[in-house]
Amino acid sequence: MARYFLHLKDSTDVVLDPEGLELAADAVPQAALRAARDCIAGDVKAGRLDLHYRIEVFSGSGELVHCLRFEDAVEVLPPR
Repeated sequence: MARYFLHLKDSTDVVLDPEGLELAADAVPQAALRAARDCIAGDVKAGRLDLHYRIEVFSGSGELVHCLRFEDAVEVLPPR
């Protein structure tokens, strides 16, 4: 397993993950999805939903290995 860093980004701001997670390479997409949904859930509890963010996952050597936009982390159903 290797260490991966899941950074939260939008078009102007970055929240860096200073600790990272020890993950198998094939677990990276699921970890990014879980992190995005956790952030989204917190926003919804606060009464807002901002889908401009994304999770960018970097390897310990600084290589971008995965990117997940918040809009791809959830299915938003319009009112009927």
